[in-house]
Amino acid sequence: MSSGLTDIPGLFVGHATDLDGITGCTAVLCPEGAVGGVDIRGSATASQELDLLNPQHVTPALHAIVLAGGSAFGLEAASGVRRYLEGRGIGFKTGAAVVPLVTSACIYDLSIGKASARPNREMGEAAARAASDADIAEGAVGAGTGATVGKILGMRHAMKSGLGTASVWLDGDLSGIRVSALAVVNAIGDVRDPETGHILAGTRREPGSRDLADSAAILKRGVKAGFSQSQSTNTTLVIVGTNAKLSKVGTTKLAQLASLGVARTINPIWTMSDGDITFALSIGQQQAPIDSLGVAAAEAVSNAVLRAVRKAPGMGGLPGLAE
Repeated sequence: MSSGLTDIPGLFVGHATDLDGITGCTAVLCPEGAVGGVDIRGSATASQELDLLNPQHVTPALHAIVLAGGSAFGLEAASGVRRYLEGRGIGFKTGAAVVPLVTSACIYDLSIGKASARPNREMGEAAARAASDADIAEGAVGAGTGATVGKILGMRHAMKSGLGTASVWLDGDLSGIRVSALAVVNAIGDVRDPETGHILAGTRREPGSRDLADSAAILKRGVKAGFSQSQSTNTTLVIVGTNAKLSKVGTTKLAQLASLGVARTINPIWTMSDGDITFALSIGQQQAPIDSLGVAAAEAVSNAVLRAVRKAPGMGGLPGLAE
């Protein structure tokens, strides 16, 4: 387990996991409200209420982000988080009711477990109920339960992935500032160690082998039939949080800079078959330059991606590094 995103005061994380269906969801709650931003790099997203994060949107703060499996079906989990928050009087106060402002995004995990098993409203409510500021469980848990990587040649050649989280503390004049990240890694590409370039997890040459094939090299040669089975079924979802005070414009820029951490660790990334989204949350009063925060965010995201594959056990017939 790792503190990761819960190192940011005011952020609470909870999971709901279906190990039988190999799916789940993760709720990140900010009951006091957090300023949010988003960076969409993928071309096959399954998402909801992203416009809440638009700097031109009238709402000043967000109350939760929900990440889930189940493809577009998993968006239902956000309704459970809304219901949980409404029951506690948390949300945007209108004349007639309190409306929790919740955005969500999903990965496609229907081809590893039971395709009929999808995160629903009850599972979303369970994840919200489990949310705390304690250390966060990683690996095949919550939204990372059914995550996989390396699907260029189809699912039989893939490896198990999951959910990871990490933090970076700034120092010197910026001592006390922190940036944390949580990543659900469900990429079509491979995960590489950015320091060595070594592929940690990704496409295997044969279904029964641990010999890695190098997905980027396969793309440059032209892909085999397995690629058509993996189109539009991949997504890496990231949430970055900081205790520095930012506007919606600032959090949008932070999300963009944080996305560099995904590009450092996953190759190929942001393809026509990926629905990659990076969210950013600002909840705090400390002051820091956005460029300094961006450098820390990219590092935190990179570390979270690496932990997502390193903490993942084998599941659904696919091997994982945590075995």
